[in-house]
Amino acid sequence: MLITPAYAQAAGAGDTNSMLMSLLPFALIFVIMYFLILRPQQKKVRDHADLVKNIRRGDTVVTSGGLVGKVTKVVDDDQIEFEIADGVRVRQMRSMVSGVRAKGEPAKESKESAKEAAKDDAASK
Repeated sequence: MLITPAYAQAAGAGDTNSMLMSLLPFALIFVIMYFLILRPQQKKVRDHADLVKNIRRGDTVVTSGGLVGKVTKVVDDDQIEFEIADGVRVRQMRSMVSGVRAKGEPAKESKESAKEAAKDDAASK
């Protein structure tokens, strides 16, 4: 025969080091994907959920469809109503809001704190 007996022998079974080295690139690729793709995406989703949750009356919002308007009423947990022109109001799902351009006034200010703020303004002038 032309094949020598040395080539016909099986490889050693105790070669776990080479097996570990062959799996190392896959683990490294997964770690890189996690830090460059998955983690920033999860942060972006979390930030958007906070943005949508904190929408209140008076905020100027931009929807994913490109509409820009001022929030006139928060209907419920998943809908808002905003005005895109004088007398033109639109209802939109909260999740479709892509950004808040300008924050509105606080929800409701008590009469006493409003009077105190007016006195402070008058006293500073």
